[in-house]
Amino acid sequence: MEIIKKESYHHLLPEKDDFLNSDEAFDNFYDTFKENYATFKNINLILDFSNIINIDLNKIFLFSPISETQRSNNKSFVLVCKGIEFDQVPEEIVVVPTLKEAEDIIEIEDIERDLGI
Repeated sequence: MEIIKKESYHHLLPEKDDFLNSDEAFDNFYDTFKENYATFKNINLILDFSNIINIDLNKIFLFSPISETQRSNNKSFVLVCKGIEFDQVPEEIVVVPTLKEAEDIIEIEDIERDLGI
């Protein structure tokens, strides 16, 4: 798992070598993320699967409890995926097609939290 630390969030993505096999890449990333989640729970997170083609929607659902935990901690949790039917994603998980949109979501949610919305 590659971690890019930004001022207002951490950008997490599978290692570049893992992009070749999307199922294995996702499984490796998910296992590593779950093992290390305690170190990330107090920061806004972007999990970037944009380089994994045709990610299974059921794999996205695995992040539902983590998304809820992040929100209860007043932190954002956004997944970046391409080729997903966004209308099939439950409301408790934020999924967007680009990193820029994920950054925008975090900025908006930070403003809403500051305003008490």
